[in-house]
Order: sequence, then C-alpha cells, then structure tokens
Amino acid sequence: MGRIIAIANQKGGVGKTTTAINLSACLAERGKKVLSVDMDPQGNMTSGLGMDKNSVETTIYDLIIGETDIEGVINKNVIENLDIIPTSIDLSGAEIELLDQEGKEYILRKALHDIKNKYDFIIIDCPPSLSILTINAMTAADSVLVPIQCEYYALEGLSQLIHTVELVKNRLNNELKIEGVVFTMYDARTNLSLQVVENVKDNLEQNIYKTIIPRNIRLAEAPSYGMPINHYDPKSAGAESYLKLADEVISQV
Repeated sequence: MGRIIAIANQKGGVGKTTTAINLSACLAERGKKVLSVDMDPQGNMTSGLGMDKNSVETTIYDLIIGETDIEGVINKNVIENLDIIPTSIDLSGAEIELLDQEGKEYILRKALHDIKNKYDFIIIDCPPSLSILTINAMTAADSVLVPIQCEYYALEGLSQLIHTVELVKNRLNNELKIEGVVFTMYDARTNLSLQVVENVKDNLEQNIYKTIIPRNIRLAEAPSYGMPINHYDPKSAGAESYLKLADEVISQV
C-alpha cells in the first residue's frame, strides 16, 4: 500500500516544488514506484519533470471536476519508476467550481484510493496557499512534509500550517500527521542559516530531517531543462542531498 505525502507550505519561495520534484525523482532512483501529483495551478512540478504543461490534454483539473477518472490523467514512466498526474492553469478556477459541491474535500482521496496499492509513494505538490486544493491534498495524504527556507522569517506562517493540519486531522482525515520538516536553501557561509536551523529546532516539536538541502546553483538550473537534479547533475550537492532525504523518507516506512 502506497504512502501518500503532501508537500505543503503556504509561504512561497521555500523550495516546496523543488522538494516535490526531486524527492519524487530520487525515490524513483532508489527503485521505488512513485506517482507525482501536481496540485499547484502554476504547474512547475509538471514542467520540472519534463512535461509541457501547456500541451497536456488531461490534467488533475479534469479529475477534480469529474470529467475523467484517475487512470485517464496518469502519464506513465515520465522517468523510470515515476508516473505523473500533471496540472494546468485551469486548476486555479476549480475553487469556485467546487464551491457548492458536497464532499469536495474528499475528491482526491477517493480518486487515489483506487490506485494507491500500485505505488510505494505518492507525492503531492500543494499550492502555496491553504486553499481547497491544499485541503484536498491533506485529506488524501498520510502525512505532510514541510520545507522551510533557512531565512529570518522561517517560522512565520508555520504555526498556521500546523494548525491547518490539526484541523484536517480532527475533521477530515484522522490518520494525518506531520511527516517532518526539511530545511532548504541552506548557505553554510552565513551565520543566519545556522541560527535559523537552531531556532527552529528549539521551537518546533516536530520531526526534523537530518538532511539539509543546500542553496545550490545546479538545483536552480535544473527545472529550466525539465529535469530533476539527479538527472541534470547527479554529482551535485543538491542531488546528493535529495538522495539522502529520499533515504530518510524510505527509512520512516
């Protein structure tokens, strides 16, 4: 039975999609069967895994509004061991379309239930907001992984995200838990990065991954080539870090 992990942080620019892309690809490299689900209308996970988000025929939007079933939106073996459900900008209108729909929080959960046992991991990239799309992802997920940027306002908004996870757990998905927090964009040359890590460790009662993702130019370049970092530059510090993170996630099973 697959483990469903939602990658979420309503604060933008924290490495959320970078983590969703590269964790998915590194889990696949470790021989795990992975499904990546792009729930962010910006579609950066879709393009970061090598698909043209402007030309895909069916997307998560079609699934959410009931135009197709889950098998109709899965693109197989985009990378070895890695399938993807792409998105498009149309998804940004789903919030309004679902306004009066009963059980709208459970759409993704019901869809993934049918194919969950085909995968070891299902990784969902959430939008940078606490919207109905994020709630759908959390209702479907077993756990939430939270990327935090090593910067001064790292903890800002985190309490709100944890509160949302608790609300979803109490009302919609009593199995949901925080998978863990992963630090991103760490710059070893600055005292600030080190201080942020220590501050979060002192103030957060959550699992914190040992792996810290560095600020890395190759990580920043990879999406423009439509490749995860372990394919774009396997020897880079970014690739090594995400492979270590994948190993940590696997070890928690």
